Amino acid sequence: MHTGGEVDNQIGRNAGESLISNKTVYPKITLKNLERLIVSALGDRKAEQVLSIDLTGKSDVADRMVIASGTSARHVASLSDAVVDALKEAGYEHIPVEGKDACEWVLVDAGDIIVHLFKPDARQHYNLEKMWSVSLPKTAESVG
Repeated sequence: MHTGGEVDNQIGRNAGESLISNKTVYPKITLKNLERLIVSALGDRKAEQVLSIDLTGKSDVADRMVIASGTSARHVASLSDAVVDALKEAGYEHIPVEGKDACEWVLVDAGDIIVHLFKPDARQHYNLEKMWSVSLPKTAESVG
């Protein structure tokens, strides 16, 4: 996971053109404090059904996933803005956000925590809670 510092993301335009380096800065903040920051920002904007899922041992991408619902596309956009603003105040730079055009499902990458913001019908359809809350099956090595 991210322990603070910079991560290089190389973004290319067309074949043969030079690459542009975009450094994502992840400040040194504990996972627990990062989670509190995100959940607090969501609470301030009246997010519904806020849930945090521990991904330890389930994912190499993040340690936690925070899922919340907004009542409308505008509310989902407002929630994502609140999370991004809180992260910037904590020292984050270049925070990746996906899905803000339609605001059915917006993803905010906070490094060790991935934030998923949904309209209620999209949340029910994708049902990330069920997919990520289930324990992974044991491998043959861990059983034996």
